[in-house]
Amino acid sequence: MKPSQNLNRRDFLRTASAATLAALAAGDCGPLQAADQASKAKSRAGKGPAASAAAAKGQLDAPKKIAATADTVIVLWMAGGMAHTETFDPKRYTPFEVGMEPNGVLSTFPAIDTVVDNIKFSQGLEKMAAIMDRGTLIRTYTAADLGKILHSRHQYHWHTGYAPPQTVAAPHIGSVIARTLGPVNAAVPAFIDIGQRLDVGEGEELKAFHTAGFLGSEHGPFFIPQPAQAMETVRPAMETTRFENRHKKWKQMVAKSPVGQFGSDFQQESLLRSMENAHRLLSSPAAKAFDLSQEPKESYDKYNTGRFGLGCLLAKRLTEAGARFIEVTTEYIPFEYWDSHENGHTRAAMMKQQIDAPVAQLILDLERSGRLDRTLVVLASEFSRDMMLEGRPEAAVPDQVVVPEKIMEMKHYGMHRHFTAAGSVLMFGGGVKKGFLYGQTADERPCKSIDKPVRIGDLHATIYRALGIASDLHYEIEQRPFYVTEDGKGKPIPELFARA
Repeated sequence: MKPSQNLNRRDFLRTASAATLAALAAGDCGPLQAADQASKAKSRAGKGPAASAAAAKGQLDAPKKIAATADTVIVLWMAGGMAHTETFDPKRYTPFEVGMEPNGVLSTFPAIDTVVDNIKFSQGLEKMAAIMDRGTLIRTYTAADLGKILHSRHQYHWHTGYAPPQTVAAPHIGSVIARTLGPVNAAVPAFIDIGQRLDVGEGEELKAFHTAGFLGSEHGPFFIPQPAQAMETVRPAMETTRFENRHKKWKQMVAKSPVGQFGSDFQQESLLRSMENAHRLLSSPAAKAFDLSQEPKESYDKYNTGRFGLGCLLAKRLTEAGARFIEVTTEYIPFEYWDSHENGHTRAAMMKQQIDAPVAQLILDLERSGRLDRTLVVLASEFSRDMMLEGRPEAAVPDQVVVPEKIMEMKHYGMHRHFTAAGSVLMFGGGVKKGFLYGQTADERPCKSIDKPVRIGDLHATIYRALGIASDLHYEIEQRPFYVTEDGKGKPIPELFARA
């Protein structure tokens, strides 16, 4: 699909089958069941026909109960590497001067006050600074050491909790949540991805984690690359009778497809369910939530800083309509947006103009509607950036310096190198504390995490904890358990929650 084209009904139904086709190529994933229930299902298999049928279908006993503090998650994804010292963890400010020493530059924006006395942000985030009393700031997200510091590898790791490559298709966290909890509203896709095109640079790498993997296509993302055109994804482009006839023909085509002819019962059923979900949405009044033209102009204008801002507006509307998991991204395109390998200061200033107003407005609107308490909003990035160092501070070597001995041009002023030893994560609503700061980073280069580092397993476990999902929940694939956090070892961070 070309970037300029609308995502029509046929495109969506084609996309809905992609994850299942990928699963077929990788091998049969078999019936899904929580692995900790597998032995119980087997033990019931010899206790009568009803028990045998239940075991064959992979039916589950009630999972371990955790009191949920949220029903919905919105991830605001700062794709490309958002520098923590330029946003939510400002350090000593050094303004640009021709001939300046680069090693002394830690922040290229001055710090500003927030409404919380002990928390400062970077200039350009004034609207978000005014709502910090509604949320929690983690300053010590520490990305994994994956050998090579690559966007695709770290984005895959952040979104699935597993480092690539894997022997099975690891599901996106949104797919895990959709599979485990199901939809809030049966007519609205449980997992919606807003703003990322998959036909741009590194598109194949992006596709690797924008999928439900072995969980099946019905739990995969509903893609809305262009939020301003969201209504086009759910509006049948024909009259009702023809629409229904097309739906029947599509089912016949699927029956003759590779999945229909060679897939397992699970794969066939999953694809059919994904098609029925699409058909249900296209026929539902809930589709109106996708129509941004119905938003009052005053509200629309507050969000309209571009694609990301309109994505936040769409996320608000879809939360109201009953979406379970929504990701809104600034979009990852190599050397664009947050991927600032030069002109770091200028690029960061531009990105802050895109995110500041819509993120703040999203929190305020969710609060006014009474939904913030049950909606967990998470703003994050795959890693941070530094002017001088690449990756882990202890791995830095002289030839990784990408700026001259003296900065003579603005393009060298800013954070340009991938940095994994610290990063900022913002969380609002969903039971987390208000006006709370967690973790500390060093005030001098390298500005790494020095107190309470947070790794992806624990961050995911915290998100799952808010939804009432245990971090050691696991599904069975190829007769072995696959945990929702790696090896089931992720631990929620209790200090982040208002109530233990």
